[in-house]
Amino acid sequence: MYKRLRFLFFIVLFLCFALKGFSQVSPENKKLAEDLILTAEEIMAATQAMDQAREMYVQAVEADPTNIKANYMAGDFHLRTVGKDRAVKYFLKVLELNPEYRFDITYWIGRSYQYGMNFDKALAYYNQYKAKLIQHDGYRGRDRTELPEVERRIYECENAIEFVANPAHYSIVNVGNAINSEYEEYAPVLNEDETTMIFTSRRKDGNLNQNVDRDNKPFEDIFISKKTGGKWGAAKNIGDVINTPYHGSSLALSADGNQLFLYKDDNNGDIYVSERKEDDTWTFPHPLSENINSSGFKENAVSISPDQSILFFASDRPGGQGGIDIYYSIKDRNGEWTRSKNLGPVINTSYDDDGPFIDYDGKTLYFSSQGRKGMGGYDLFKSVYDSAANEWSEPENLGYPINTPDDDIYFVSTKDGKRGYYASVREDGLGYTDIYMVTILKDGEVGETIASKKVDKEEVKEPEDNGRKIDKVKQEETEQEEVKQEEVKQEEVKQEVKPQLQPVTVNVTVLDEDKQPVDAKVSLKGLSDNVVAGKSNTGTGSYQFKITTPDAKTYRLSIEKDGYVFQNLDIAVKPTTEPQIINRTINLQKLRIGTRSVLRNIYFNFDKATFKDESYNELNKLETMMAQNPGMEIEISGHTDNIGSKDYNKTLSQRRANAVKDYLVKKGIDARRVTAVGYGEERPLASNDDEKEGRELNRRVEFKVIGGK
Repeated sequence: MYKRLRFLFFIVLFLCFALKGFSQVSPENKKLAEDLILTAEEIMAATQAMDQAREMYVQAVEADPTNIKANYMAGDFHLRTVGKDRAVKYFLKVLELNPEYRFDITYWIGRSYQYGMNFDKALAYYNQYKAKLIQHDGYRGRDRTELPEVERRIYECENAIEFVANPAHYSIVNVGNAINSEYEEYAPVLNEDETTMIFTSRRKDGNLNQNVDRDNKPFEDIFISKKTGGKWGAAKNIGDVINTPYHGSSLALSADGNQLFLYKDDNNGDIYVSERKEDDTWTFPHPLSENINSSGFKENAVSISPDQSILFFASDRPGGQGGIDIYYSIKDRNGEWTRSKNLGPVINTSYDDDGPFIDYDGKTLYFSSQGRKGMGGYDLFKSVYDSAANEWSEPENLGYPINTPDDDIYFVSTKDGKRGYYASVREDGLGYTDIYMVTILKDGEVGETIASKKVDKEEVKEPEDNGRKIDKVKQEETEQEEVKQEEVKQEEVKQEVKPQLQPVTVNVTVLDEDKQPVDAKVSLKGLSDNVVAGKSNTGTGSYQFKITTPDAKTYRLSIEKDGYVFQNLDIAVKPTTEPQIINRTINLQKLRIGTRSVLRNIYFNFDKATFKDESYNELNKLETMMAQNPGMEIEISGHTDNIGSKDYNKTLSQRRANAVKDYLVKKGIDARRVTAVGYGEERPLASNDDEKEGRELNRRVEFKVIGGK
């Protein structure tokens, strides 16, 4: 059945490319759209391959933009897979074609805007739907989203506006391609030395089962990476003792690295444990006792305290606060886990609460919740246990950008408390879900302003006479007086009004080709550390960022809008004691045949066609642009300077253009939409006589729109 569907899939795609040139919706294109919808439905009836079904619905919209079902399903499947913010264009088209097609269509438009971080528009559509819901209180159709859920989304957007305007001071950096792949990586766990990382992946390379699951993706396998010289080594499959031919995930690693906790689907989801042996292999996993694993309910997250005396885990068993709750169990004198208890309403909510991690201090609990003051999906929180009062503190949201409108879960901290690791879908990701390292920075870190040093004088013992005694007394009195004077001086210095660093305000205006302001996706991040600047919308196409930095720093300004060329620009910011304003006006370039743009932030290792980690942000923006404009075809061209032979340069430039195309194809872009050409040194932008202003500019990758509607 699946082979037949694959054959039908390729036949239909071939027809798409044969017919897509029609400017009007011809009868042939209308029929093609219906066939694509039928193919998507057959795919879902036979499998769970939602990515393939989504592409069928997208192609159906391309064939017939007036097909209301194709538009709705394309939006719905984007929300259920990846590119959730891309759903909005399809839902808006549904609203345009027939506002009554679905009762809650404005709710789903708001949902997609929320995922896309456009919270003002999300609120507008949520409130529009809320008014409709109140007006039609008696409506009970299946396409009705209930009022409490709508009010929750409104609350999340209001929180998000606050969080985004005042981001937490985190550096969030992709751990790189030694660990991450174009597939999903998640559930990272580490030992206390931060020298071993174990995680779960659905990659093909190294997977013990070369077949795919019903969703057409590889099965889960657990991988391990070791850090040497400060760098993570290439991840390897942890082996068939731990992994099975089917799904299984890492959950936790004890501080000493000797106990690995796992999740298996048995009994609707149970927690297993394996012990590391002296030869660095692992024992066969065995399930935890019935005091942890319940009968018929799911336990899917666990954390063990550093002294291995308390186990925290998540379960959907009945009797909790609602949904998934976090529980704990204490180890008794015999080394057995006692009957588990619910952590109670301070931690758990009526929503799902999951992913516990007890920190190395033994009292700080990190966890994720779909309730509380969040900005959508699972948000990460922390709570601290007060042993004297025998209670947990009110959980604190870790803030943006570690939290997003999507799910942010399974955070683990390092022993020194300065870093953490978790999985997320972000702009610089190599694939779907990637593993990131979070560095917790102090706001305005400038070091000490007063250096107060104590000099320990070595006591010299020698025979004393009266004169020496008098001299010693005078010396001690003098030293005491000097100490007092120094204390007075330090107090005076403390009381002095010191110049305070002032924020730098960056005002960004986005204009279209008619010089009219347009809304776009705009962000400003530190180029080296991904620290996010606080953002506020100040009007249509107008955005304001606030930056306070103790050091000179370069920020990357990113602008994206459907139907336009994305832009990444660098802005240099210096510390200032006076308020400073930087104004930038961005003129967007419409995507049309002949449009050309240099991809300046794609970097290759020297003399090679392999990407550096800094390239993935730009590559993903290119992929997003292609996905948002599924009828567009592009040429990727590679260029070099004139160092080396012409033949070698042409070959190298072709390999680099091929690398960009291959990346796009792996991310789901049809190969027939991308042409890769290497021009070598044939088309310089500047003279090759100078490195900075010449050869560096000539070593580039470009894209050019060569086809599409």
